[in-house]
Order: sequence, then C-alpha cells, then structure tokens
Amino acid sequence: MNFFTIVIRSLWRRPVRTSLTLVGISIGIAAVITLVGLASGYEKSVVRQLDVIGIDVIVSNMEGGMMPKAFEESMQAEIAKLPDTEKVTTVLMQMLSIEDAPMMMVSGREWEGFTWDQLEVVEGRMPKDASEKAVVMGRLAAEVLKKTVGDIVQIETDQFQVVGIVDGQSVVENGAIILALPLFQEVSGYQGKVNFIDIKVPKNTDSGRITALCEKIEALFPEVRAVKAGEVVGTSQGFRIARAMSWSTSLLAIIVGVLGVMNTMLMTVFERTHEIGILLALGWKRRRIVFLVLCESAILGLLGGMVGVILGAGALKILELTPTIRGMLEPDLSGGLVIQAICIAVGVGVVSGLYPAWRSSRLTPSLALQG
Repeated sequence: MNFFTIVIRSLWRRPVRTSLTLVGISIGIAAVITLVGLASGYEKSVVRQLDVIGIDVIVSNMEGGMMPKAFEESMQAEIAKLPDTEKVTTVLMQMLSIEDAPMMMVSGREWEGFTWDQLEVVEGRMPKDASEKAVVMGRLAAEVLKKTVGDIVQIETDQFQVVGIVDGQSVVENGAIILALPLFQEVSGYQGKVNFIDIKVPKNTDSGRITALCEKIEALFPEVRAVKAGEVVGTSQGFRIARAMSWSTSLLAIIVGVLGVMNTMLMTVFERTHEIGILLALGWKRRRIVFLVLCESAILGLLGGMVGVILGAGALKILELTPTIRGMLEPDLSGGLVIQAICIAVGVGVVSGLYPAWRSSRLTPSLALQG
C-alpha cells in the first residue's frame, strides 16, 4: 500500500462525513465565485460601456456611492473652454424601479451630445428632438420590460412613449432607458443638474496631457473629481465598497468551511490513533505523519473547490437571467477568478489540517497502539 492509497482510503472511510465537509467547502467557494464574479462583472461592464461610447475623462462626484451626487450642469461650459477638450457632454443617470423591474438604469443625455452616437437603432427611430416626450430602450431593457415600439413606459410619475429599440454595443447600454436630458431632469426633480460630464479628447493626446486636464478641472471645481475613463473603476468609492463587501461576505462562508475541515480531520486523527501508532512503529517519521494529514485536508479542499466553482458558475448563470441583474451587468467568470478560488480552497484545507496534523505528530507508538 503506497502513500497516496493511504490518503484516499482514509478520506473515503467515512463517506458521509467527507461528503458533508466537501459541501461546506464548496458552499464557501461558490459564494466567492458568485459574489466576486458579480462585482467584477459590473466593473468590466462599466469599463466596456465607457470604451464603446469613447469617453476619455469623466467628471463626477462619486462620494455618494455607486451613483454619484448631482451637481450644477453649468460646469460644462467652463470645462469645454479648457485645452485638450474636443467634445464635452452632460448626463444625468439614475438607478430606478421601472414598472415590474425592481432596478433599471435610466440615462438622460444632452441632446446631440456624443453619447448618443454609438446607439444603433434596430427597431423604430430616435426621438425627433429634446422636447419630444419619448425614450429609446436598449435591447435587454425592452426584453425585461416586455416593451416594443409604440408602448408606454412610466418613469417616476410621468409616462413616455417608446419610439425605438437600440443596440448600445455593451451590456450596460443595452440594459438602459435613454431619453433627452431636459425631460429626465424634469421628471426626476433635478432641474439644471447632472451627475456626469463626459469628455472626449483629441486623438493622439498623451496621458500626461489628459492628467493635466483632470487637474485643471479639479482646481476649477473642487467639489468634483475628474478621472481618466480607464481609472474610474479603481478610484471609485462605490466600486471599492462593492468589492470589499463581496469578499467579506465570502470570508464568512470560507470560515465555516475551515471549521468543517478541521473537525473532520480531528475526528479522523482520533479514530486512526491505532493506525498512526503502527505507522510510527514501522519507522514512519513524524513529519511524514504530518504530511499525510495535510495531504488529506488539501485534497478535501481541492475537491470542495472544484465543486464550488461549478456551483458558483451555475449561480452566476441563473442570476444573469433574473430581471434584477439582466441588463445591468454581465457576471464575470474569468480564469483568474477560478484559479484564485481553487487556491483559496486548497489553502482552507491546508490551514484546517495544521492543528490535526500537529496532534497526530505528538502521538507515541506505545500510546497509540494501546488505543
């Protein structure tokens, strides 16, 4: 009987206990995959949206969380006068409950601003002007709300006609309701206010000049922050909070897995006192006994991690299809996250096995054989 056979036999000697331990680990890893995958997916969806629209600099006040605070629309005129600003447009964006959808992105955009340019009409038409009481809907938003061209959609206390269905070339854009800025300011009670000023700089503008532009904007208006589009996710307080919450919640589930593996390995050591004594009597080194127990716990972690990844991937796929998530983000199950989750699972197994391994190494052959 070789070393690996002893490891496998000891794990499956108590199949019910081993299976329950695997369930505990897999739930913890599934939580990591699901929660971190959602947070990472939202970040990547936003980055994709900014890239599609062609935004180079975003001016906002992100201290309010995921959605920034509103500020005076009049800032746009001063910012447009600065060097290295090719196009400047304003946006008022809010997450609102729309009819049967508990949360949906509504985007009021400055009429004829460049943020309209990437929208491709797949059905119907665009609004005629900034005063027409009409909206266009992204493909996913139309599916979630079951709307077609000519239908009426209620936003807050007012009603608007759906005149077009558009493809925004990103999940966030396709999950949004889009209308002219003055209409949304009026219905939302934010007259004269926006929460984004989007800037496009001339082609071939180097990074240093873009940084200088951001510094000038912040010097003019200390109440807002100007950030390169590619740095929005990394510098936003809202995204940092979401990331921290996803990991902290996952940590609780992982701790439960640690306790489960430790309990299993301790029980295994107690039940195998006689066997360990024989191995010691046959000349096994104590460090080999420690390695044996750690291998068993690491394999438990590895198997639990693999099952957890499968469960987490399934959960992400289900959540992606729910009305609450659909159209807002595209959950991310990257290879990096899978490897990270597997490493966490193996680490949980090893850490959980340290104390049982130490206990097993303290046994003496004579005492173990008496057991």
